[in-house]
Amino acid sequence: MSVGIIGAGKWGSALAFAFSEKSDVFITSRTPRELTNFVSLEKILECEYLVITVPAQQIASWLEDNFTFSGQKILVASKGIEASSGRFLNEIYEQYVPSENIAFLSGPSFAVEVQKSLPTALVVNSLNTQLTSEFVELFPSFIKAYSSNDVVGAEVAGAYKNVIAIAAGICEGLGLGNNAVAALISRGLIEMERFGLAHGAKSETFMGLGGAGDLFLTASSPMSRNFRVGLGIAKGKSQKEILEDLGEVAEGVGTTYAIAELLKTNDLYLPIAKEVYEMLEGKSPQDSLQDLLSHRLKKIKE
Repeated sequence: MSVGIIGAGKWGSALAFAFSEKSDVFITSRTPRELTNFVSLEKILECEYLVITVPAQQIASWLEDNFTFSGQKILVASKGIEASSGRFLNEIYEQYVPSENIAFLSGPSFAVEVQKSLPTALVVNSLNTQLTSEFVELFPSFIKAYSSNDVVGAEVAGAYKNVIAIAAGICEGLGLGNNAVAALISRGLIEMERFGLAHGAKSETFMGLGGAGDLFLTASSPMSRNFRVGLGIAKGKSQKEILEDLGEVAEGVGTTYAIAELLKTNDLYLPIAKEVYEMLEGKSPQDSLQDLLSHRLKKIKE
């Protein structure tokens, strides 16, 4: 089988390594790289299976400018909500790819550990059970792949956990302690589920690999780019300085702005996301902490 990876960053390269255990893998990106089996985009689009890692904030323009659908089976391996429109990735892709030809990847997976063949478990989410089964079979021996049809739940969880990871990095940077981080992550999981249910997700998704699993990983380690964004905020750095220092895409930033925009048209209670947005806009982390501690948490049903 031929698998084409679109995006040759750390995550795309890690997935190329993983899928090469069972398949012929080719990879491409906007910038030419000295990588094994690096080919042109035209060659990649001829592959039967495509794995797309283009960042969420760039995917709409990339699809418009570069993509031609010709029956390929697609696995979307990026996570986020488009900041400019509030659209989930499946809403963007549906303009270009039939729903029966697309799946979405979720679950705990740092690229550096995938590159080392360290074990993990991921979820392939699609409305097409046959497509899900086909992608599950492509995964290497060190990744246990599960299947789900909750595309919206996978998208919400994969995007929202990055926002909570920013908040967790702030907790770490401020030295607030393990109790605070545990409280933040558990309340973040509830907040993430609340947002997901409002958009039609299934509750059980948030207790699984794509929800709690990915959240616990991303919100507990400086290996997470979004966690490092939070560390920068705690040090008093501006958003511009943080992203320049990072040198990589932190999807949680764009997703935070998307959620803030969506909050203008609904009355969901999302205090953590709201405070992360305000800190990205320059609010003092100490002020946000006090505001979170004074929120009406006792009135919120667990």
